[in-house]
Formats: sequence, C-alpha cells, structure tokens
Amino acid sequence: MTELDEAKLEALAGKVIGDVAASVSLLMAYIGDQSGVFAALDEHGPISIEGLAETTGLNPKYLREWLGSVSAAGYVTYDPASETFALTEEQALIFTREGQPACMQGFFQAVVAQYEEQEQAVQTFKSGDGRPWSAQSSCCFCATDRFFRPGYQANLMSAWIPSLGGVEDKLRQGAKVADVGCGHGSSTVMMAKAFPKSTFHGIDFHEPSIIEARQNAAKSGVTNVDFQVASAQDFADEDYDFVCIFDALHDMGDPVGAAKHIRGAMKEDGTFMLVEPMAGDSMAENMHPLGQIYYGFSTTICTPASVSQDVGMGLGAQAGQARLTEVLNEAGFTSVRRAAETPTNMVLEVSG
Repeated sequence: MTELDEAKLEALAGKVIGDVAASVSLLMAYIGDQSGVFAALDEHGPISIEGLAETTGLNPKYLREWLGSVSAAGYVTYDPASETFALTEEQALIFTREGQPACMQGFFQAVVAQYEEQEQAVQTFKSGDGRPWSAQSSCCFCATDRFFRPGYQANLMSAWIPSLGGVEDKLRQGAKVADVGCGHGSSTVMMAKAFPKSTFHGIDFHEPSIIEARQNAAKSGVTNVDFQVASAQDFADEDYDFVCIFDALHDMGDPVGAAKHIRGAMKEDGTFMLVEPMAGDSMAENMHPLGQIYYGFSTTICTPASVSQDVGMGLGAQAGQARLTEVLNEAGFTSVRRAAETPTNMVLEVSG
C-alpha cells in the first residue's frame, strides 16, 4: 500500500464538497426557473423575502431557504444591510434571460433530466445494453433543444453558414436543404426564416420531436419548411444543395451509413455541414470542465442511444475531428474542413 498523502486527500475532499454544493445549486437554479422566482427577481429586485413572496405567491418559508442556498452559491446577490435580494446583470443573463447565449437553464434542465432517470442510467451502464433516445425523460428532449437553441441563434446565420464556401449565396437564391436529426426543429425554423426562397426539410426518427417541430414551425409562421419522421440512413428525396446535422451524428448507431446516405442524397456540388461538440482528438486533450460535462452526458445519453441502434458504433460526444473525418471518409466524402468553431462546438464543411 502506498502512503496516504494528507494534503492530496484534503484537496480532493474539498473539491468533492464543492461538486456536491454545485449539484445542489443546479437543482435550486432549476427550481428558481420553473417557479418564476428568477424572473421576479429580475423584474422587481432588490426585494425582501416578504416582497418576493407577495409578488410570486410562493411560501416565504421556502423562499428563505432557497434564497439562502442560491445566494451562498453566488447565483443571487444578498444585501445583509437591507435584507434584500437582487440579480446583477450578469446573474440575470445566466439564470433567467431566455434565448440569450449566456443563459444556462437548458444545461441545468439537461442535468435534472438525467437524475430523474438515474435508475435506468445505472442499469444501462451495468448491463452494457443500449438505451434508445425515446427511453429518455421527456424533460431531456426539451432541455436539449433549450440548451442548443441560443448557440444556434447566436452563430448559425452570423458565422457558421457564412464560413461555408458558396452556401449562403445558394440559400439566398433558393436551395433545397435537409436538416437531419432536427429534434424540435429550432435550427430548421431559424434557417427557414432567414432564407425564405429556400425550402427546408427537417428529418428525425423520434416522432414526438417531429410533432413538436411542426408545432414550432406553425407558431413561427414559416411556410417553406416541412418535417418527416425518418432516420438518417433512409430519409426520402435527393438533389439537396445543403445538408446539415447539428450535434447528432455521434448519437447515431451507424454514422458511416448515415453520412453515406447523405452523400447520395446531395447534388454533386452540394455541401454537408456537420456541427459536433468541441473536442480534441485524444482523451488527454479533453481533461477540462467542458470535456467532463460532455463525457458525462455521453455516458447516459449519447453512447446508449448509439448502442441501441444497428451497428452501435458509439462514437461518443468527444469523438474529435480526426475520428469524425475517418467516419466521413469511409462514407465516401473526400474533403473535410473545420470552417468555424465556438467554445462548445466545431463546424465541419464536408464535400467531395
């Protein structure tokens, strides 16, 4: 047995206490979102517990405990002199300004969804079996859309599409587009709004998500979009000018087959935009908080979804550009270029 290093033990124990505190704070943040407390603080703060209770209709006893927790976490600002609570501009952006790129509530909701289904997650991990996307909590589907949507809003039209050779011009003139693995259709609707002369086809194998996507499109008033239930390996139609997949290829059981089908459905001069989580090409490059998060979600969502399907490759959410390029080359694509990136995503332009 090696000798115990007390300093290392204390440091690790301290980190774990911090992690436990953070896990509790995420639940508190989610409660504050779902109950409207953050929104009330943003609108009315600085405010006392009694004033917040009157404004929200919530029990002041619960509010006192909740405010103590989130204030200790630094999520809410407490003024002991006046005994009031408020949100700074920075806190408001992160905790309650829905649609802003800095808003983290989708992240929190995704974590809560995984704890909601923790028994299934443990059983899947122990058995080695797959767990289809449809077996996730419905909260997970909403959280996935809520988390990714602000990043797409901030980057898709302003940076990602312009980074692709000739694609923006085609879309302005009128192109045929497939958004594969579209989920609730947020990315599809965004593009349809921005490029009214083009036609957009949202494709996903999860029927409840397609139903939600159709409802979202109707609410948005776009008419140049339709949605179909199909997999990436067998969706109908061809002659697409532009095909895109947002944060979904690594979830597929047969990503090579999916990419091969996409290549066959594209025009000869078409472009495939692949958006995937940011990752290095080795595990050592991903030893940081974002890698920790992505590997965690991949353990309970992405890899089980892939394993549950035919082939079951299990790329994982931290596949990296080199591994993704191997998959795309095997599917027949000859050119893969990183066209853009953000701290959370890489954008690959694929053709040939």
